[in-house]
Amino acid sequence: MQKFSIGSLELPGSRGLFLIAGPCLVEGRQMVMQVASELDRISKEFGVPVVFKGSYRKANRSSAGSFTGIGDREALELLAEVRETYGMPVLTDVHETGEVELAAKYVDVLQIPAFLCRQTDLLVAAAATGLAVNIKKGQFMAPGDMAYAAEKAASTGNRKIMLTERGTTFGYHNLVVDFRSLPIMADSGWPVVFDATHSVQLPGAASGVSGGDRRFLLPLARAAVATGIDGLFVEVHPDPATAKSDAATQVRLEEFAAVVGELLQLQTCMQSIQSR
Repeated sequence: MQKFSIGSLELPGSRGLFLIAGPCLVEGRQMVMQVASELDRISKEFGVPVVFKGSYRKANRSSAGSFTGIGDREALELLAEVRETYGMPVLTDVHETGEVELAAKYVDVLQIPAFLCRQTDLLVAAAATGLAVNIKKGQFMAPGDMAYAAEKAASTGNRKIMLTERGTTFGYHNLVVDFRSLPIMADSGWPVVFDATHSVQLPGAASGVSGGDRRFLLPLARAAVATGIDGLFVEVHPDPATAKSDAATQVRLEEFAAVVGELLQLQTCMQSIQSR
């Protein structure tokens, strides 16, 4: 499997699992720094690498009236402040090739949203920056076909590529996770991440916005860790009910340490079983 560095982090880390965590959307400085401080504490307590994530702008919204961000440059500057304050690599989404140059000045990882994972020009532009690229698997994509998306990015010479599972469309307003996708994508040779947050999303099911059922987040995360993943993606928020995006699926910040601790214990058990 391809290994690489993101900022000061070697991925996958010595624990064999890294986290991509943070709020769905950059809503303001106080919230962002509160989340970053807790994630920094969790990283140190458990010895697990953390990449801070936050969308500087949400382009993919169910309703035209949904909140999209506080302003591009202001949000990106807050992400850069997280990196400078905590030494933590940061990740954000890009939606069009015209966004790549600006976003790349502030972050360490560019993420390709699931709906855009087939967009060749966007994949190539993101990878051409030399930054790490996280490609979300489209809800409509067969897991084996994600190798072709990675090849597009790798055609630039960039080998810092990750593939992320986030559920597959199952009828209207519903997603399911086929855990066969994790080893299938791992066969491509790139690190595989499981997005526990968006896998429990119910797209467009809440009167013009996406709903979800976070009851299933931890069971799915457990299954992914047991199946074998390199990274876990979870969105966290101090008060999910008031979040301006993905309110139904983000984990409450004060509960996240317990989630991480449980999943790392499970991973240790799985490693012990596999080493016999």
